[in-house]
Amino acid sequence: MNLTYANNAITFLLALSFILLGVSFALGANPNTLIATFSFYALDSVLNTNTLGLLSGTAMIMLVVVTLLAHFKLIKPTSAFILALVVSILPLLTLLASNRWMTQLGGFPIIGSGQGIIKYFAVVPLYLFLFYKNKMSDKQHVLLNFIPVAMVLLWIGGMKFYDFEAKAIVGLVETSPFMSWLYSLFSVQGASNVIGGFDVLFALLLGAGILLNNKKLIIVSGLACLSVFLMTQTFLLSAPNAFSSSTLLARLGQFVIKDLWYVGNLIVIATLMLSKPAKHS
Repeated sequence: MNLTYANNAITFLLALSFILLGVSFALGANPNTLIATFSFYALDSVLNTNTLGLLSGTAMIMLVVVTLLAHFKLIKPTSAFILALVVSILPLLTLLASNRWMTQLGGFPIIGSGQGIIKYFAVVPLYLFLFYKNKMSDKQHVLLNFIPVAMVLLWIGGMKFYDFEAKAIVGLVETSPFMSWLYSLFSVQGASNVIGGFDVLFALLLGAGILLNNKKLIIVSGLACLSVFLMTQTFLLSAPNAFSSSTLLARLGQFVIKDLWYVGNLIVIATLMLSKPAKHS
């Protein structure tokens, strides 16, 4: 994929995800997430949940607008980058709050509501690639885009080996036409172990492929990682309560749609790594 196609694809993924998230927050989806986030800044005592949702949604919709304007070179990219930074950093800082961690299950690296928050690590590297491609080396861009992919696959994938997470994904797996067969071969925990093992294995292999500049390994592991993030998008259609008639996306829908950012991260890695000469042994 050349740079033009990569830029177009990533811009589309960002615009689609943030417009859906923005509209759903503005319409009042997932108030518990808003309270958990803004209580960290003590804003929940100043503004009501509807106002917080409207502010969050408006910020995301504005991010879509300035991203598209910058993409078509109608404005400088600075405003898009700064707004993306704000939209990402505000939730990410709340990982410092105790309510994001499940201390009764060992604390780090077990996370609770932080599962959806860590996904915001994927956003800023995409904006750096889109608008500041020549300010950094290809190696730096690849590293910055690999880190969030590795983080979410290793962290959330590793959680699949715990009983609480194995039970939590039953509703997703058993309703999926692509994954429900796992329960006919494995127990609930066994199926979760297979899913987690897949995530962890191919995250590590992708890292190895990047380190060794091995195109075949990057392609195989990259496609495997891509399948994880594309599979989660099918949950929007197969799992109950992903959409809401009143807020467009429900809590599950908001959680799942963020995986489009990781598709973008993988596009950056493929674009920059597969255009390089392969390392010969």
